[in-house]
Amino acid sequence: MKKTVYKRAVVYGFAAALVSIPCWVPNATAAGLKKIVAVSRFENKSGDTSETALGDNMADQLSDALVQSGEFIVVERKTLDDVQDEQKLSASGQTSASKTAKTGKLISAQAVVKGSITEFESKSAGNSTGFGFGPVNLGNKHEEAHVGLIIQLVDTSTGVVLDSQRVEGKVASGGTSIGVNAGGASFGSKGFSKTPMGKAVQMAIDNAVQKISDRMKNVPFEARVIKVSMDGVIVNAGGRSGTTVGERFALFSVGEALTDPDTGESLGVDQKRVGSVTVTDVQEKYAKATLDGTFQVKAGDIIKADTSLGVADASSSPPSSASAGSSPPASPAAPASNVPPDAQ
Repeated sequence: MKKTVYKRAVVYGFAAALVSIPCWVPNATAAGLKKIVAVSRFENKSGDTSETALGDNMADQLSDALVQSGEFIVVERKTLDDVQDEQKLSASGQTSASKTAKTGKLISAQAVVKGSITEFESKSAGNSTGFGFGPVNLGNKHEEAHVGLIIQLVDTSTGVVLDSQRVEGKVASGGTSIGVNAGGASFGSKGFSKTPMGKAVQMAIDNAVQKISDRMKNVPFEARVIKVSMDGVIVNAGGRSGTTVGERFALFSVGEALTDPDTGESLGVDQKRVGSVTVTDVQEKYAKATLDGTFQVKAGDIIKADTSLGVADASSSPPSSASAGSSPPASPAAPASNVPPDAQ
């Protein structure tokens, strides 16, 4: 009898502990550094012509979902469209991937999300009006909605497709229901999200966000040096990117852009790790950092997240970085003897 009482006490205690544990909710701090992505207009390959702005609406919904995830900074699609329109006026000798890479550089995005709508269909059977009084009705109708998307992530430094995934959303509803006659609800309208098609779209978008999030975890966070001074450098990654004071980043000197002579495809740029920097001041869109040693740096160089560097001790004063301002801007990197130990 005592054993039974003891076991019950353990079970009840464990259950109470589970209830008392707070649920973990992703936020800006938990998500860490936010990478910049851009979402291109979706291409409608579904054959559905009932929604004239289907590609735009789908891209906007994915952009909003990526922002709401708290993991990304999303470039406004109007900005991306403007850049792409300007590129149409330039020489057309580049490959599609190379153009995407160039677009990403111009908007400072690490990746461009491209999408195709392959399925966008809704089927219904039965009678939704049934019988009723005024706008209220009692009906019996079965509805099915199916949305299929192909999502591609393109590396903006090389134009290489990092990942291509198919995501779907399927929703079925039916049975006796009481409702209000509201007519058809188009994409983006007030009542669309409550329809089977609206729910199928949201399901597909949620699946797309998860796929993008999983793949981008393997892409190191990076930002660019936008100014060099006697005090150090200024980078285009501030508080909105999750940057914090004391955080350290690896610094890479950017050299010549590499292009395939046969295809014109961008192969990226020559990069060489020359040292690291420590963040000393954070504003919303930029941050100031000092150099962890003596080496040459110029505007356009890249900083990348490196967990092995850790966080600088806040009690210690930052190292002198006066050499940053006196470095020749055209020099791609410092001699190996000047590279700090953590950069080798």
